[in-house]
Amino acid sequence: MNSSWAVRVNRRELLELQVDGTHGSAVAGLRNCAVQHKVSTPMPVWNPDLPDPLDYQEMWTDVPDNMDSGNGFKAQWELFLRLPRGGAVRVGPVRGARGVQLAELAMRSSAEGRRVEIPAPGA
Repeated sequence: MNSSWAVRVNRRELLELQVDGTHGSAVAGLRNCAVQHKVSTPMPVWNPDLPDPLDYQEMWTDVPDNMDSGNGFKAQWELFLRLPRGGAVRVGPVRGARGVQLAELAMRSSAEGRRVEIPAPGA
């Protein structure tokens, strides 16, 4: 996971998350999501003497946007502003701890320069 406000963007969105699994992958941003099933994953042969003829971006399928998700920043601020007036927090301690665990694993992955396995909930 990587995000920075101080980069020259060379991807579809400023923030993108890629999730890879045994049956495919997904790349999701703030507005777009694309998937690639394992049967659609190319198996190119690398030849440094020739340009690669494959267009890897074309091999992904965009996930249709079937709803307007609105302004996420506004929704978070509205939730935050309701709290002092007795509004309920929808994220409990278990979900909060899981978010902290995810952030710590992302930092470990970055520090070690490798992918880190995310344990299943309750493991």
